[in-house]
Amino acid sequence: MREYTTKEVEEKLKNGVKLNLIDVREIEEVEAGKIPGTVNIPLGLLEFRLNELEKEKEYVMVCRSGGRSGRAVQILESRGFKAVNMVGGMLDWEGEVE
Repeated sequence: MREYTTKEVEEKLKNGVKLNLIDVREIEEVEAGKIPGTVNIPLGLLEFRLNELEKEKEYVMVCRSGGRSGRAVQILESRGFKAVNMVGGMLDWEGEVE
């Protein structure tokens, strides 16, 4: 499984790299703060919303600590998508939130 640290994601965003960020936390968790531009697809709904994703794109999966996003990467990879886990999740995130 490919992984980015929170620092790597923050640096890429600061340098203008377009990342396709998907936050797999529950709606209430995301309402407390998310990385700007992140799309919320709760982990339990991910398989039902695969039609919203494109296999040509790479997705960076985000959750609270990195566990759920790791499971999300496994789901996406098993369906032929490219995905990367943001290890440490929002607990380690020091960048901007909205």
